[in-house]
Amino acid sequence: MSTDSAERSALPADSVVAVIVTRNRRELLAESLKVIATQTRVPDHLVVVDNGPDQPARPVVEECPIPSTYLPSHRNLGGAGGFALGMLHALALGAEWVWLGDDDGRPADDHALRTLLDVAVERKLAAVSPVVVNIDRPDKLAFPLRRGLTWKRHPEELADSDGDFLPGIASFFNGALFRATALDVVGVPDYRLFFRGDEVELHRRVVRSGLPFGTSLKTRFVHPDGSDEFKPMLGGRFHAQDPPDANKRYYTYRNRGYLLSQPGMRKIGALEVLRFGLYFIGHRRDPKAFLEWLRLVRQGQREHFYRR
Repeated sequence: MSTDSAERSALPADSVVAVIVTRNRRELLAESLKVIATQTRVPDHLVVVDNGPDQPARPVVEECPIPSTYLPSHRNLGGAGGFALGMLHALALGAEWVWLGDDDGRPADDHALRTLLDVAVERKLAAVSPVVVNIDRPDKLAFPLRRGLTWKRHPEELADSDGDFLPGIASFFNGALFRATALDVVGVPDYRLFFRGDEVELHRRVVRSGLPFGTSLKTRFVHPDGSDEFKPMLGGRFHAQDPPDANKRYYTYRNRGYLLSQPGMRKIGALEVLRFGLYFIGHRRDPKAFLEWLRLVRQGQREHFYRR
């Protein structure tokens, strides 16, 4: 549908706007939109923010049967800026609910949105996330989850006394559903972070707000495996995030420094120094890498958000 005509149409009551951020991955985006368009509860509108208009995703968006808005950005806004732009546009359209997704992931079933809406309404939640599982190994989590000193790597390990709901934990950029009123309280992702840590920072704000949120174990979202970056030490009792790519390391460690200086996260700052010191010096035996980690963390603490 034409984006112009779609935007002139008022959204219905209790409307859902899906927001997807993409960059140079049209095939993956097409797979994601295909699943979104066949949901038992189809979104009322779709907003796609394209950070790579040199390889435009407009044809993919125009093929989607959902009324849509295509927002090309001629400056790469990163995931943080892309989601911020898309979420603000969704709110400006009049969305009551905003459903977030990256281009390399998608709902694992056709009732994901319906399930998330039902859980959010029943439990009076501000935000609710599906379980994010490995797209190649759905029996494993895409990102390991640490609870205390224990790492959870399989979906069935997440169940607790509440059975099908995990309170206070969510993966916001991979299938999470937000109430518009919740975004009034917590805002949108911080563009300065660009990517890496932006989702954690938004999670921090949701926790600080006191709004109820969590993960529903009734539905899943598939995503490429992200566990390889988490390197075990001391027999797996501790892990350190060590991305293989220099760009990812730069933004991961710099943004982590900023996060650790924020209210709600300052207490773990000293522990991070000990943990990464142990990893780089004791495990990798690479003092230069630890000094680089310290430099980037301090850069983030000083809010020097320069692009690499």
